Amino acid sequence: MISFSLCCEAGHDFEGWFSSSDDYDSQNSSGLVSCPYCGSSKIEKSLMAPSVSTSKSKDKVNVATVNRVQRQMLSELKQVRDKITANAENVGERFPEEARKIHYGEAETRGIYGEASREEVEDLVEEGVQIAPMPVLPDDAN
Repeated sequence: MISFSLCCEAGHDFEGWFSSSDDYDSQNSSGLVSCPYCGSSKIEKSLMAPSVSTSKSKDKVNVATVNRVQRQMLSELKQVRDKITANAENVGERFPEEARKIHYGEAETRGIYGEASREEVEDLVEEGVQIAPMPVLPDDAN
């Protein structure tokens, strides 16, 4: 497999893995390669430094790859969070109470999200209430 640094027309950088350079060319010309951030299929290879393995370079982390992977992971987490908030009810501080009502059949089954203290979360988990934390992303602090 060959890893290519790719870039869409909007300037989003991402990585793609292909069996060969010809495989990339074939997929890209067929419109099968698209940007994971915006969906654009106008993709070009970015300039890449050649990958040469030496005993010293094997231990070093490629910072550009790490940053690219982190951006992609953050983008995917944001998509998950956005899907949850679009399809569930924000019950705010009433989250523990509403989660219990749903768990015990006292309220209709539906997706909810909100706020809970660490102690409230521990109590819900001990009771068998199925909950999961929403990802907090760097943009949330800004």
